[in-house]
Amino acid sequence: MVNVFASVLIAFFICVISGPLLIPVLRKLKFGQSILEIGPQWHAKKSGTPTMGGIIFILAAIITTLLLVKDVKVLIILATSVAFGIIGFIDDYIKVVLKRNLGLTASQKFLAQTVAAVGFTIFLYHSGYINNEIYVPFLSGLISLEWWIFIPFTVFVILATVNSVNLTDGLDGLAAGITVAVSVFFTVVAFILKDYNTAAFSAAITGGCMGFLLFNAHPAKVFMGDTGSLFLGGAICSVAIALKMPLFLIIVGGIYLIETLSVIMQVTSFKFTGKRIFKMSPIHHHFEMIGWKETKVVTVFVTATIILCIIGFLGINNVVAFIQ
Repeated sequence: MVNVFASVLIAFFICVISGPLLIPVLRKLKFGQSILEIGPQWHAKKSGTPTMGGIIFILAAIITTLLLVKDVKVLIILATSVAFGIIGFIDDYIKVVLKRNLGLTASQKFLAQTVAAVGFTIFLYHSGYINNEIYVPFLSGLISLEWWIFIPFTVFVILATVNSVNLTDGLDGLAAGITVAVSVFFTVVAFILKDYNTAAFSAAITGGCMGFLLFNAHPAKVFMGDTGSLFLGGAICSVAIALKMPLFLIIVGGIYLIETLSVIMQVTSFKFTGKRIFKMSPIHHHFEMIGWKETKVVTVFVTATIILCIIGFLGINNVVAFIQ
């Protein structure tokens, strides 16, 4: 319990201290975000706001985890999260330094993410840190998957989660706010399952995101960029997989899922019918386009995530009973 609270506090205060130091550096290096013309017109005023600010909570998570956790499984989770953060960093670097606004090509990004996802899954599986068993929400006990199903399924979960978090990062404080709620869920669940080291890592993500929100809440002084969103996606899905709870991401990460589905639906509809379902996707922009203020969208989406996490807690009752 002490490590969990200490993890939140240490990560939070590292962000509080490092934020004011790093943000001017990012601004001085001209790491300013370019706003796509296809986005809402009123977002143009955000152009030039420093991006790649995810470095703030990534450093907090790394330092906190190395200080408090000596468990190999958690260090692998951290390394995987950082690997996704590095992919995001390269993407951001191409955008803001090389001035290619779209960053890495889709194929380059997908290949790099797949390598990281496959490496994480196979290493943990063959090392015995995870097996082919997973919990199902609202059902007691574990279900076992054949290895040839489990490994591709796990890789799919990782890729889906990482890119869903990335799509969610489109408004001030949205991705960080939602991730606070989701990481709190997994912190509590890990503690209930007596996986205290994983709980400490998840708590570091919570504290890091809370600290980052001091600078990222509207009006944002810094954006996390793909550096931060890919790191957070990697961290959340890695924790879920380590806890044998990837299916719970469908519930607690419901907003991530909806954001992704809105893009898929929009693209599919336009391709086959020439019509758009939403005024703009991802769906958070749709709500902006119908007149919602940015702060209202963020508040509603974060509140919805909190509710989904409560539903998620109801879904683990049978899991806890099974363990006991």
